[in-house]
Formats: sequence, structure tokens, C-alpha cells
Amino acid sequence: MNDLEIARAANPKHIDEIARKIGIDPEHLEHYGRYKAKVNIKTPDKPKGKLILVTALTPTPAGEGKTTVSIGLCDAMNEIGANAMLALREPSLGPVFGMKGGATGGGYSQVIPMEDINLHFTGDFHAIEKANNLLSALIDNNIQSKERSLGIDPRTVIWKRVMDMNDRSLRQMVTGLGGTGNGVPREAGFNITAASEIMAILCLAKDIDDLKQRFARIIVGFTFDRKPIHAADLNAQGSMAALLKDAIKPNLVQTLAGNAALIHGGPFANIAQGTNSVIATKTAMSLADYTITEAGFGSDLGAEKFLDIKCRMAGITPSAMVIVATVRALKYHGGVPIGQLNQPNVPALLKGMDNLARHIENSKVYGVPAVIAINRFTADTDDEVNAVTTACEKLGMQAFAVNYWAHGGKGGTNLAEAVRAVADRNQAIFTPVYSNTQTTAEKIETVARRIYGASSVDYSAEAKAVLTRIEKLGLGHLPVCIAKTQYSFSDDAKRLGRAKDFVLTIRDIEIAAGAGFVVPIAGAVMRMPGLPAIPSAESIDIDSEGNIRGLF
Repeated sequence: MNDLEIARAANPKHIDEIARKIGIDPEHLEHYGRYKAKVNIKTPDKPKGKLILVTALTPTPAGEGKTTVSIGLCDAMNEIGANAMLALREPSLGPVFGMKGGATGGGYSQVIPMEDINLHFTGDFHAIEKANNLLSALIDNNIQSKERSLGIDPRTVIWKRVMDMNDRSLRQMVTGLGGTGNGVPREAGFNITAASEIMAILCLAKDIDDLKQRFARIIVGFTFDRKPIHAADLNAQGSMAALLKDAIKPNLVQTLAGNAALIHGGPFANIAQGTNSVIATKTAMSLADYTITEAGFGSDLGAEKFLDIKCRMAGITPSAMVIVATVRALKYHGGVPIGQLNQPNVPALLKGMDNLARHIENSKVYGVPAVIAINRFTADTDDEVNAVTTACEKLGMQAFAVNYWAHGGKGGTNLAEAVRAVADRNQAIFTPVYSNTQTTAEKIETVARRIYGASSVDYSAEAKAVLTRIEKLGLGHLPVCIAKTQYSFSDDAKRLGRAKDFVLTIRDIEIAAGAGFVVPIAGAVMRMPGLPAIPSAESIDIDSEGNIRGLF
């Protein structure tokens, strides 16, 4: 059976039963049907549970199954008697209908209800979209106004509208055409919802008051005399927060094995912080002894941002890290074309180990002990898996082959035992890679050199101008959230393996004062993806009885 058929064949428990299992009285749930609910409880500031971060080697078009491993690890830890639960991101409709497909795991390692989670779920993304676009409407309304004008220069408006769908034609446009009654014409555009600052803010806010304060700090543009305009100047923060009164609450669902999962928020990791909400993570850590969470893409993107931004802001510390690797990805980084990855090739695999070695080194930079999970696929040979295990041992790392896709939690209890042991030893000495006192340029260069392996950083004229502006605005203390390709340590997606002696080029820098970071943009990363030549949407359908097919 495919993923959707497996999910549909499950016999899920009522969400009240899942809530009671983790110590939540059902009266604290806001139900969205029988199998999903919002959790309405106070989030503790310093939860006692241990946090386990799942990251990966540099991703490839073949897919590494990091979410599948995260879900399987949770089920496996419960299988060995550990009290564990999940804290994951929500899928964006853009990738679901674009190239990636669903994001709820796979095989017998899934969170359910799979169809609901991959589609509209509890409406969080729609609420984020509306809050974002309300601010856009208020900006244009003020530019149009004569009585209450803030003197916004239309040419400097940096705030864009959003929608949760890949649509390249919306990246750049001119709005306000059609006469004076339709507003003031200006250049504008759309981002995808998952890449918006509102999404980033929701996932970093600790409560509704913090949410409003962050909204108030958003910089939307500048006046004609170059003074910043904040959302607070438009009195926008209250109404924006009101639209997110339900979206700020975590969503409770379950794995196929009946273990609890909080799925909340969905910022992209190649642009934003790439991890679920602080509220959901802290809630899970207060309810379970072990919380498994994941950060998008490789350790150079999601894990770096998780550790340098989320952990710093939330005051949480991971006890262990799991780095997901696959035989296929290692062969790809060793030079094997995508169409030949199912053919045995130990020499190429060992060449690709350079990439994994860099990610292992990154975990040591942060002082978080790591374990390697070899996510096994059908075409992998025993010789290849053994070669990876041996190579990891030479690097001083424990590596365990798992097959959660085929067997659920039972497909990797060895990894669960190892992860529990590492977490219980309390040997993590977490240290961010840079300090708040460094300048923005110093922070960028520290990440580029120590995490990516760059030799130096080059800035465009536009980026240099923003560096100066950041200091003038008094925002030099903010962390950096570098946007770059996920397919390489460098800013060139074609430089596979362990890129060395490269110059990281920062072409622009965006200020996300509400989220509390700045976004240096390396290479050609875009906030609004386009659809592939054959999008997943073409294979998704629904029959007369309401059954969906084509989700995977």
C-alpha cells in the first residue's frame, strides 16, 4: 500500500484518549472533529523534559525521509518504554501541490489524519495569511489617505502580501492600477505564507502578548525622509493578533501507533527558522520525558537556525541530536546521477561521506552529542549499509540502520535505545556559534566559516547598505537567519558533497524586526517558489464519496 492507503487503513483513537494519555484533560481541547484538536493550556517557561533534535545531511532530490525518521523514533522510544512525543511543523500547501508532496511521514511511520494535516488542517496557515494581508491593506490605505497619512514612501514598502501556494507569476507586480479610487500605484509582490515574517513570529512568540509586541515591531517601509514605519504606527498589531487567536494554539494529533504529536507552524528552513513553534515545543517538553522535534533540511540550515535562533530566544537546550543519512544521498554527494542511485556503489558512497562528516562536525561545534540514523531504502544493500556504519565509527559516531517506513517504531528500537542513553547522560554543553554582541557582518561570517565551511563572505552594494541601516536602527544585536539553497553548503546548488574554498555571496539583507532576526540572502533563494513542470497537483483527485487520492 502507498502512504495514503496505509493512513486510511489505520484505526485511530479519539483525540480525547490521546490527550488523556499525555495528561491533558479533554476540557482543555478545542475539537476539530474526532482526531484533531487545539490544545489550550498554559505553556511553562522552563519545562523539564529532554529535547531531541532531528536533522540531516545535505538534502537531495531523492529525499531523505527526515520526518519519517522523527515519527518513527518517537514510536520506537515509546516501544522501549520511554515517555516520548513529537513536536513538528505543519505542511505548506505549496510543496504539497508542487514537488515535495505531503509532509506527514511515510509508510507505517506517519502522523494522522494524513489528508487533513496535508490540506487545510485547522486553518492556521489561512489565519496567518489573513493577518499578513491585513497589514498590507492597512499600508496601502495609509498611502492613499490624505487625513491620516504617515508619509510612507511607496517606493520603500518592503512588506509583501502572501498566499500558501507556489505561484511564480505573483513574485513581482504593480498594484493600485485603474485610477485614483483604486489606490496609489506601486511595485509589490507576494511571498509564500510559510516564508512570511508572520509565520516566523507565530513560531517564536511565547504567548498572545508577546505576539502583539512582535507584530508592533515589524518594519513595513520608510517615510520620504527615511524614517522607519512600524506596524504599530498603523495600529495594526491588535487586529492582526485577533486573527490568530486560535492559530497560536498547538494542534494535537497522533501517530499511526497512537502516540501524541503536536503539529504547529511551518516556517521554511532555507529562508526562516525552519522549525515548529516555541509554544508547541515547550508544551510537549512539559508533557513528556522526551520531545522529538525536527529542523528543516541539513544541519547548516534548519539545525543552525534552531540552535542559534529558537533555542536562544526560547531558553531551551537540546540533550541530543540525530543526523539522518541515506545510502542514496551519500552516493549522490559522491557523484552518482539521480537515475543511478539504486545501483550498488560503495566507492561513491564513501566519497559522499565527506558531506556527512561536515554535519557531524557541526553538531560538535554546538556541543550537542549526536547519533547517526541510516534511513534504509529497499534498494540499499547490506554492504552499503555496513560501509556507512563503519565509516561513521571511524569518525567516532554511533550509526544505526532503521526502517521505520516498513515497520513503524519496531523498525528502529536500537536507535531509540541509543538516543535515550545519550540524552540521559546529560553531556550536552550547548553553545551558540556566535554571540549577540558581534556585529551583523561578524555573525554572518561566523556561520559561513564555521558551519558552511566558506573561505570568506562577499557583500553586494545593496547588502552593505542594509548592514549600515541595521546599525542605525539599533538592530545590530539581532541574530542572523541566512537564506540560501538547501542543496549545498555553499550558495551554489550544484556544488555537492563538502564544498570547500568558496565565497558566500550575500546579495541582499531583509530586516525581520518583529521576528527578531535579520535575513541575509545568499544566492538566488526566493520567497515565492514556482511549480515544477509536472506538479503534484496533477495527480491529486477526489472521488464522489469524498476519498482523496494522489497525496504522498
